Amino acid sequence: MRRGGDRPSASLLLFSLGLVLLYFTSGSTVGLVEGQKTWCIAKPSASNEILAQNLDYACSQVSCAVIQKGGPCYYPDSLVSRAAVAMNLYYAYSGRHAWNCYFNSSALVVQSDPSYGSCTYY
Repeated sequence: MRRGGDRPSASLLLFSLGLVLLYFTSGSTVGLVEGQKTWCIAKPSASNEILAQNLDYACSQVSCAVIQKGGPCYYPDSLVSRAAVAMNLYYAYSGRHAWNCYFNSSALVVQSDPSYGSCTYY
């Protein structure tokens, strides 16, 4: 039986607090090499409703000219593709922090450049 009744020790509480602080200060980029570039993309499983909301929000914050008709990222003409480009534009503009790629849990931070053809993800 532990001394002090059922209360956890002070060292256990400090250790737990340290882990929580580490989690919140590192975001979801734990394990990434400092300076390694990342991109934010839409989860393929995200609903069209959520993707449309993400697209509207991102494009209200940054210019989405690249996904307009005639732009380099207009094709493929799909909601998931356009939302992914817009979400990444917002993510890059906001500093590439994990929390800038949350989008109600409908996005992923990736380490592989999702650029294709003439569409460059920044």
